[in-house]
Amino acid sequence: MHGAMKAIITASQLADDLTGDNPPVLLDVRWQLSVAKAAGEPGFDGRAEYAAGHVPGAVFVDLDEELASAPGERGRHPLPDTAVFGTAMRRAGVSAARPVVVYDGGQGWAAARAWWLLRWAGHPDVRVLDGGLPAWEGPLSTDVPAPAEGDFEPAPGAVGLLDANGAAALARSGVLLDARAGERYRGDVEPIDRVGGHIPGAVSAPTNENVGPDGRFLPAGDLRARFASLGASGEPEVGVYCGSGVSGAHEVLALAVAGIPAALYVGSWSEWSSDPSRPVAVGPDPQ
Repeated sequence: MHGAMKAIITASQLADDLTGDNPPVLLDVRWQLSVAKAAGEPGFDGRAEYAAGHVPGAVFVDLDEELASAPGERGRHPLPDTAVFGTAMRRAGVSAARPVVVYDGGQGWAAARAWWLLRWAGHPDVRVLDGGLPAWEGPLSTDVPAPAEGDFEPAPGAVGLLDANGAAALARSGVLLDARAGERYRGDVEPIDRVGGHIPGAVSAPTNENVGPDGRFLPAGDLRARFASLGASGEPEVGVYCGSGVSGAHEVLALAVAGIPAALYVGSWSEWSSDPSRPVAVGPDPQ
């Protein structure tokens, strides 16, 4: 279990660490959920944003291509092929003995997905820049670095991972949090997936309520209190899902800041709802 100091990092601490003896590898994972892109139309271009300016030394990582495999029956952002993921991380300079810091455009979801994947794959020291690029007070660069090849070899299984059956079981035996917006949980609207609603027994816990207006996480004590009010204190076991395993990773990160371990259902609602035989609950209540 990671505490707050190992899950996130402030911009000032990052600036200090970059001048230290073992500076972190920096990954830029700018990405946004785009209904247009989901429909096959042009969407947000993280690579163009990176090219326009990034934290000096940061390497761009493409969430759709390198932090997920192709969409299909396992959801819109299934786990990436381990070999593809490992190659991408080594290309970015990731090594087992060097810390990694990940950031995005400020929402935190994409950075959290990279954080979670690296943790799941066994990297011992990964943090997310709290507040993302908007929190960075140093200069930006348009230079594209060419880091030395890293040595990171993924060893999956270091943190909790749920499949559809495991998520359904956890909703009964423990606490399964739904990180999506409340209207999608209730089934009032569903802009992307086949049907709206939630996994029966899951508790609505929108991840955007884990951050303040500046995009930074709430203090650890406030997060603990919030999760405790939802029944999630670490006992019984806690799991999280969202639409496609991206904003859910952000909630797992928030839980880590609060000191609460949690498993992620990567397939999430995009996988669950694609199978008409799986039950769907609607409305504000878990059942």
